[in-house]
Amino acid sequence: VKATRQADGRAGRVQALERVVPDALARHPMFQRAVRPSRISRLLFSRYGVGDAYGLHTDDALMGDPALRTDVAFTLFLAAPDAYEGGALAITGPSGTQEVKLAAGDAVVYPAGSIHGVTPVTAGERLACVGWAQSLIRDPIKRELLFDLGCARDGLAGGDPHALLQLDKVQGGLLRLWAEP
Repeated sequence: VKATRQADGRAGRVQALERVVPDALARHPMFQRAVRPSRISRLLFSRYGVGDAYGLHTDDALMGDPALRTDVAFTLFLAAPDAYEGGALAITGPSGTQEVKLAAGDAVVYPAGSIHGVTPVTAGERLACVGWAQSLIRDPIKRELLFDLGCARDGLAGGDPHALLQLDKVQGGLLRLWAEP
């Protein structure tokens, strides 16, 4: 299923990137809100040339030693979308298949158990970093509810301070009920 080249994880530059990317994800409020990561896997840096692709698959439920439960997968795009043709991340869900091709430096987060793959590159070169996270919130529905609640709270910022305080209380209560540190 896999026709791509991966960077050698023992190389110094790759190890440096493996420190930079998780630090950047830890500072990104939207990643934190969507994933609520407990642990992040080792990262894979891939290069797709013409004809390379990654067929449809699901990710392993457990990775590494000690085992990391792969609740969420993420793809960080490292090449500009106009640097290559094809090479979209195709994620299949209940409403069909969505193809994702973002700007360099942008990432997409999706359930690791979803059926997904990378369409064949027809020109240029696709560069990407992929990884997985174990979430503090195992249940994807609960994660989505907390995400929506956080977004709604941000949308109300500047409004009634008592209402914002109540939303903070609800969010904190749900985290206490659902988080598995």
